[in-house]
Amino acid sequence: MLACALGWLLWSLMVGWLAHRLPPQALDHDTWLTGRRPWPESRSGFEKRLAIRRWKSLLPDAGTAFPGGVAKNSLVGRDRATLQRLLAEIRRAELVHLALWPFWIVTALWLPPAGVLINLVFATLFNVPCLWLQRYNHLRVERALQGVTRRPGEG
Repeated sequence: MLACALGWLLWSLMVGWLAHRLPPQALDHDTWLTGRRPWPESRSGFEKRLAIRRWKSLLPDAGTAFPGGVAKNSLVGRDRATLQRLLAEIRRAELVHLALWPFWIVTALWLPPAGVLINLVFATLFNVPCLWLQRYNHLRVERALQGVTRRPGEG
């Protein structure tokens, strides 16, 4: 049990630290991990099926866990630059939670199958809601960006 807790803590710190060190250009566009899904996604779908507005404020934001980090709720402007920065931070959070989830597989090195199953449930319960929230926010910010008029000279 202690090995799992320590493993999750160390894995989370390592993934968070590596994501924190990603250069801005790595987050300024979607990749196959953060881009559109092959299935339909919609803000209303997240709101209706998952009631995301009811529980989203309960999830922590670890954006400031490392020096120089940014809390996503601190990026509240509606100008293009602020929205693009928020979208980059959302992509970073998506990557973090996608990278955290598979640690349960590593627990198979020292746990019996029942323990691995418990870690799979733990990983899913703690990462999937965060991924849903990031996907929901991703869609919201993309829509807000579409509504922002481009300034002359912007690509």
